[in-house]
Amino acid sequence: MEDSRSALVLFSGGQDSTTCLAWALERFQHVETVAFDYRQRHRIELDQRLVVLDAFRNRFPRWTGRLGEDHLVDMAVLGQISETSLTRDVAFAMEKSGLPNTFVPGRNLLFFTFAAAIAWRRNIRHLVGGMCETDYSGYPDCRDNTVKALQVALDLGMDRNFVLHTPLMWLDKAATWALAQQLGGPALVETIVAHTHTCYLGERGPRHPWGHGCGACPACRLRKRGYELWVKGTA
Repeated sequence: MEDSRSALVLFSGGQDSTTCLAWALERFQHVETVAFDYRQRHRIELDQRLVVLDAFRNRFPRWTGRLGEDHLVDMAVLGQISETSLTRDVAFAMEKSGLPNTFVPGRNLLFFTFAAAIAWRRNIRHLVGGMCETDYSGYPDCRDNTVKALQVALDLGMDRNFVLHTPLMWLDKAATWALAQQLGGPALVETIVAHTHTCYLGERGPRHPWGHGCGACPACRLRKRGYELWVKGTA
């Protein structure tokens, strides 16, 4: 029987997944994390996620006892079969299909499938991901209908009653900053600014008010704009 008090969070070490981790820790008694190494250009996120986990354990006593094991899955094959700007040293651009070349086909489908396999073995029912259909680049595997269909497929294919949670699905980036403030106060916002990684180029560089990054790639621009709109709305 799966444990309805436990959750597994798809945790990349970025702003969105860190906010989702806090969301899960507020709701479940036991929370584990999983990340995927698909040879992404911004692999520095895999290092930063460990820094974020340490910060959670040290700065948020009410969550420390709930934060459980961390898992890292080697998915090099995804990078091998992907011709995208997240897995190759090419410039960011729009494709003829209308999708940006940052889209890694099948990525979130595989992430949730592998997470479900881990959850099945560990008797965890709830899976949490940071997919968003409001502020996003049009990725089809971030859509609410995709996630719902995948939940049905995972339930049937693994004979379990999984619940896939996407707490950011209908939030823009400004609202995601606001949610972090609501969940963990200034300490969580500071943790996100100081330690999470979003930049597609994998650059840390100097710290900006919204965090570290090149400031020019699509991910940095979205994060910066959301932060500025959030700060303006709280002024």
